Amino acid sequence: MRPLLSDDLLAARYQRGGYGLWPLFRAYADRLLTMLECRHFDVVWVEKEALPWFPAWLERWLLRRAPYVLDFDDAIFHNYDLHRSAWVRRIYGRRIDRLMEGARLVIAGNRYLADRATAAGARRIEVIPTVVDLARYPAKQMYSVATKPCIVWIGSPSTVQYLLELAEPLGALTKRQPFTLRVIGGGAITVPGVDVEVVTWSADTEAAVIAECDVGIMPLRDTPWEQGKCAYKLIQYMACGLPTVASPIGANRDVVIEDETGFFADTAYAWVEKIELLLSDAALRQRLGQAGRARVETEYCLQQTAPRLARLLTETGVQ
Repeated sequence: MRPLLSDDLLAARYQRGGYGLWPLFRAYADRLLTMLECRHFDVVWVEKEALPWFPAWLERWLLRRAPYVLDFDDAIFHNYDLHRSAWVRRIYGRRIDRLMEGARLVIAGNRYLADRATAAGARRIEVIPTVVDLARYPAKQMYSVATKPCIVWIGSPSTVQYLLELAEPLGALTKRQPFTLRVIGGGAITVPGVDVEVVTWSADTEAAVIAECDVGIMPLRDTPWEQGKCAYKLIQYMACGLPTVASPIGANRDVVIEDETGFFADTAYAWVEKIELLLSDAALRQRLGQAGRARVETEYCLQQTAPRLARLLTETGVQ
């Protein structure tokens, strides 16, 4: 794997609000050199795009000597075609579509992304959901709560905005049912009236700190960008055996089965009602949580999808 942006650069973005011009220049220079080596490979697997904000024709030219696969788990084409600048929309609006058109294979994380690839003229499209490695996600065993129950949200400083939109219903809920809100990776936030526990994200500990909780939540807005999200939070919660409450948006509707693995909420009242129901009923949490874990084991885990992905990449390389 050769990422465009290192972990240090991503950390700098979240801490200081930007990457810095010189580190970003070096990252792109390294990427250009890497792409010149494409002729040595049977197939090149590109996550989203190789050269963001560069002309699509240049990226396709650099990838011309090897079949390439594009992998999408976000609607990044909306960075361009829905940009606030009319010039960006005019120049780059179809950038991702042109890359899809030239790809030997497009892997889409959900149907919304696959539909865009179809409209772009991609020659082959496969829908493969975002998955977890079950070996890293032990299933929850105890569903009773000794002290205050814990609601968990995991994400990043750029997506914590969705959680903050639940400030009012969460504040109302805590007056009826005391709880702790565990925020993993979202940075230092406060929610009026709510006991917030801020946890720094770590790949080594994320599964364990999720599994300690009782209910996982995933609020979203209903916009084109959110339609492209692949419900990874929900899959993580379910892998740990947690019941979920989610906005009925995009891939959330495919991952959650209402009253079987979790609940949907589309109003402030519904968020309060569904979360309170789960917090007050350990047997319900166990039934939904164990069903969610079983669903991940059959539909959303590396153990199921890795062989299929390997076959697709092999077929692409020999075509």
